[in-house]
Amino acid sequence: MEKKFVIKSEEEMIRLGEVIGQLAFPSLVITMHGDLGAGKTTMTKGIGKALGVKRVINSPTFTIMKVYEANLTLYHMDVYRINNDSGDEYLEEYFYLDGVTVIEWADNISNLLPKDRIEIDIVIDNDFNRVVTIKANTDNPSYLNLLEGIKL
Repeated sequence: MEKKFVIKSEEEMIRLGEVIGQLAFPSLVITMHGDLGAGKTTMTKGIGKALGVKRVINSPTFTIMKVYEANLTLYHMDVYRINNDSGDEYLEEYFYLDGVTVIEWADNISNLLPKDRIEIDIVIDNDFNRVVTIKANTDNPSYLNLLEGIKL
C-alpha cells in the first residue's frame, strides 16, 4: 500500500510532515529518498513540530545525526556522506529506541535498515512541485495504520 501527494509549497511539505508526526509511535523508522533540495529536511521539520521539538531543525549532513528531545525523541540522520562499508553500524541502535528515527539518504545504509519502516520518496516534477510517495515496507499493523491515517 502507498499514498501519493503533490506538494506545491514549503508550507505544504511541513504540513505533511506534521500529519506524519501526529501519527508517530515509539521506535518508528522513516527513510527518505530524494535529490538535494527535494524537501527531506523540510518534511522532517514538520515531523519534529508535531512531536513537540522546540529547537530549529536543520540538516545534520556534517554531523550525521542530531537528537531532538520532545514528546518522542527525534533522531534525525543524514547519511549522505557514508555508505554500507563506513563502519557506522552503531546507527542501527537508534532504530530500536523509543523515539522516531528519520533517515535522509537511507539507501546509503540499506544493510542496516530494519524491515519495518515507512519509506518516503520525493521527486521534483516538471512544474517544480514535489511528488511524495509514502509506503509501508512491512505488514506491521502500526506502520499500516500510520500510512492509512495520512490525509491532507
